[in-house]
Amino acid sequence: MTHTVLHINASARSEGSVSRIKSAELVAAQNADTVVARDLADGLPFLDPIWVQSTFIAPDERDAAQAKALELSDKLVAELQNADTIVIGTAMYNFSIPAVLKAWIDQISRAGVTFAYTENGPKGLLEGKKAIITIASGGTPLGSGYDFASDYLRFALGFVGITDVTILDKDGNTADAKAA
Repeated sequence: MTHTVLHINASARSEGSVSRIKSAELVAAQNADTVVARDLADGLPFLDPIWVQSTFIAPDERDAAQAKALELSDKLVAELQNADTIVIGTAMYNFSIPAVLKAWIDQISRAGVTFAYTENGPKGLLEGKKAIITIASGGTPLGSGYDFASDYLRFALGFVGITDVTILDKDGNTADAKAA
């Protein structure tokens, strides 16, 4: 059985980025057969009206403009669906995640594709995957009352079904326990 890792970098810094260095170490430790790299610093579009409208139309009924609007989203979703492990390296900006990482979450959160509405509420469709996130927080203690990145990332990934989430600081310490 092969092991595929999706490696996502979200720091705007390329040279000397702690989160990029640490996430690369985490990827190397996975001994993956395939690594798919996605550098969000290259930019992602924010959602717009045609994107939103297109998600409510069945794929075989979309016109060319609607299909084009979802083309990148479809590619990002496929990368996620094909991955066994997702490694995310991110900085913490102003107590939360970079806007481009939020844009990625918006692009991959698709009703009927990565989650479904059920009579019991939303259900994630990307079960059986593992996520490892390393956050360079610039001094904000992970798990503290002003760390709005860790809980958000755990929730957003869980929403699409990825509930095996480990969050580490730059030193490899887990953020699972709330800091005082």
